[in-house]
Amino acid sequence: MFFKSDPKPVVSQKHNSFLIGCLLDLQHIVYIDRSTLRVARCGLWLTFFSFSRFIMSTISEDPKAGDHAEQFGMKRLAGLSLAALGVVFGDIGTSPLYAVRECFHGEYGIPITHDNILGVLSLLVWSLLLIVSLKYLTFVMKADNDGEGGILALTALIITQSRKNGYERGFLVIIGLFGAALLYGDGMITPAISVLSAVEGVQIIAPAFKDLVIPVTIVVLVALFFFQHNGTARVGALFGPIIFVWFIVIGLLGLMEVIRFPQILQAILPWYGISFLLNNHLQGFMVLGAVFLSVTGAEALYADMGHFGRRPIRLTWVLLVLPALLLNYFGQGALLLAFPEQSHHPFYGLVPSWAMIPMVMLSTSATIIASQALITGVFSLTQQAIQLGYLPRVTITHTSAKHIGQIYVPAANWSLMVATITLVAGFGSSSKLAAAYGVAVTATMLISTILFYYVARDLWKWNIIALNLLIGFFGIIDISFFGASASKLFQGAWFPLVIGMAIFTLMLTWKQGRSLLLKQLQDRTLTTDEFIQSLSLQQPHRVNGQAVYLTANPDVVPVAMLHNLRHNKIMHSEVALFHFSTERVPRVPNSRKVEVVKLGDGFFKVVARYGFLEYPNIRQVIALANHQGLNFKPEAISFFLSREKIVTGLKSKMISWRKKLFALMARNAISATTYYNLPAGQVIEIGVLVQI
Repeated sequence: MFFKSDPKPVVSQKHNSFLIGCLLDLQHIVYIDRSTLRVARCGLWLTFFSFSRFIMSTISEDPKAGDHAEQFGMKRLAGLSLAALGVVFGDIGTSPLYAVRECFHGEYGIPITHDNILGVLSLLVWSLLLIVSLKYLTFVMKADNDGEGGILALTALIITQSRKNGYERGFLVIIGLFGAALLYGDGMITPAISVLSAVEGVQIIAPAFKDLVIPVTIVVLVALFFFQHNGTARVGALFGPIIFVWFIVIGLLGLMEVIRFPQILQAILPWYGISFLLNNHLQGFMVLGAVFLSVTGAEALYADMGHFGRRPIRLTWVLLVLPALLLNYFGQGALLLAFPEQSHHPFYGLVPSWAMIPMVMLSTSATIIASQALITGVFSLTQQAIQLGYLPRVTITHTSAKHIGQIYVPAANWSLMVATITLVAGFGSSSKLAAAYGVAVTATMLISTILFYYVARDLWKWNIIALNLLIGFFGIIDISFFGASASKLFQGAWFPLVIGMAIFTLMLTWKQGRSLLLKQLQDRTLTTDEFIQSLSLQQPHRVNGQAVYLTANPDVVPVAMLHNLRHNKIMHSEVALFHFSTERVPRVPNSRKVEVVKLGDGFFKVVARYGFLEYPNIRQVIALANHQGLNFKPEAISFFLSREKIVTGLKSKMISWRKKLFALMARNAISATTYYNLPAGQVIEIGVLVQI
């Protein structure tokens, strides 16, 4: 099983009386007999002590368990925790701006009654506890791929280390890719809804500003995307403190309202949420789509684990983020109990009139930071997909010399900008955008649960009965939220699904097209052993110099070499075949990154291994290879590349329109010269016509 039995807690009579009183207050909703009260009381105390134990285990956690192998001093831990605030928690931290409002004022808004308010708050509270605290921070974040997280990292982990047959492997790859593709749709919606919801707060200060909300939001988004080429390093130090202030402020705003109406704290009892779903039937189920808005940033906690490690993320969550979110949600519920007319924007209803202007400014800053985190996540996802061979090469710029994860991908950046601005202009309000939000994230969370099952079963050898119960529990939650979000299909939820399907199709098309292309090229060439043997029979004219040929298969002679030999009738005195291999791990240490094999007669084979979070560096490969006896001078090397011109015509498993799509993607992919940062003056490209 997963947990050791905890000792029976000792509870004071005063606390027992308070708890029983809260439970008895529920009898006007559902009938509860004495035995049920006893079970509920034990369950609540067990939840409390389990959560306390989670906090203590996080504080005392071995820093080497799943994190980088560096020792965590208190100063370093504090710095990482503060940085995690700005990058990891921006999305989930700005959810109070719209989550409660959408439950009562959105497309499926329910009547504002005492029972409905307590029921919605109960669902919000337990969503945060079960999905974020229990599922992700306690279980899913244990599944790290060399310290890295995220759905592609999880997919790579289970493919290489789980026991699966071919069909099962293919199924896991497909759903993992689809989950990654859906995150692109989320990356488009998050900046739009976050910034738009913050700017809409200005209407409370100046109603005449209403007509300027959309233009101002677009201006903010354009400025945000134009800033991306500078990287996050310049403002990274500002992100954490701003979000820290944000959480302190929203926590205090909620606390003040809770003090005025402490009865709102009854919503901590799960019976209110269960009763809400039972009493409101289909409409109550639909509201789950709005409740889910409170946990939409949970997947980012897992995806950004490699940048900060489990321990800083967990500490920041339990000590600051979760208390602040709970207080603010309770505060909004208390406000609605007293002033139901505030349902159009309960978050700003907590703000005193004298603090409204600075609060709108703080909200806008926080949402911009939240958007930044998603944009950076899309950049990282694009790099991983390219390295794993599921997207064509595009320009990737590293914006920091200290942090490898800080990159800029122009193609992804401008595509996101156009899509985000289109969403803002097309939907017109954050409430309408909320209808499109959630379905992509719920689908990704469901896929993460499925992938986690295989990791726990095959890698960790967990008890199968206990594992099935755990995954079944999480699966019910994920399916419920997905169903509620999917119910908004015709209100905008179709958008992220269409985007996800489009990206998914591109990924599969590129992967299959490259496989067909390599097969065609391999049919035209020889193995390295066959080529070396042929040289002993007929030696070509050798000229002094060093040549490097890039090859997709280290055991096959590249087509560019054969074409050069056939047409130019010469060969350099020293020739190296360079093959770049992407491993299914985030990073490969320098000690294992390069392997040099002497083939004889002046020929070498160099295999460079990179992780899917690394960027190939030709100069680094040459330097590491020279330590193993290559002795090539970078400034004297001639680099030979083949540039394939793809035409359709052969019968294959790929249908005609996908062949044309692959050819279009290949024509628009950046050249190997740019991707590997080869010196342009030393590159010779040889064209090859290939049919697929």
